[in-house]
Amino acid sequence: MKKYWPLILFVIGILVLAAVFYFIARSTKETSSPEDESESVPEVALSERPIASLTPSTDGHWLKMKIEKIKISAVSLDYELLYTLPDGRTQGVPGSINLKTQEGVIERDLLLGSESSGKFRYDEGVEEGTLTLKFRNDAGKLVAKFSTKFHLQQSTKALSSVAGEIKIDLAKIPTKTFFVTMETFGIPGDTPQGFSKGPWGVFSSAKTKLAGTVELGSSTLYRWDGAKWAKLSSGASPDLGIFVGASE
Repeated sequence: MKKYWPLILFVIGILVLAAVFYFIARSTKETSSPEDESESVPEVALSERPIASLTPSTDGHWLKMKIEKIKISAVSLDYELLYTLPDGRTQGVPGSINLKTQEGVIERDLLLGSESSGKFRYDEGVEEGTLTLKFRNDAGKLVAKFSTKFHLQQSTKALSSVAGEIKIDLAKIPTKTFFVTMETFGIPGDTPQGFSKGPWGVFSSAKTKLAGTVELGSSTLYRWDGAKWAKLSSGASPDLGIFVGASE
């Protein structure tokens, strides 16, 4: 019997390895990440998308995230703000919101830095990042996802998105003012006829209006004035806000 022990141990070893590989494969399949789910997330019509904005504080250390016009049928919203430091490191500000207990406009103050025991450490020199929103149903399934890059600028008259899709040349250089340029996902009001570009939002820490000239690579430009879409003549805008382009 002893002469068969090596063979018996070898067979047992094979069976153990097979069982280990089986459970690893099964575990990997059952714990697939939400990113795998996102590939099958349905497209959301422009009129049904939420409107998102990031408004910088006067010192540039905070971004006020505002999400409104939520029409998506979901019970929770996961958000994540990622930004890049001058040395190349990436920092993140994640969070989750229960939409069952949240009514109306959602607002969160997102810190570009960290806080411990009431003491704050601020990340300086931040210029670019991304904002991602993920809507989930009762089963935790991803039903909608939106993501945009944002461009944080300071005291300049030449504003733009990260890749330059929209550019704004301000009439004057504002001092000690921060700006964020980003996609807003959805738009307020009805969709302008011939809509083809945007929506892009430009938000600032300024308390006054900032006029400038907008470029969006479109023949016709509109700005939301708070009540309606106002057509911009030659791209001249009386203030910042949400912009779209149309082909007419």
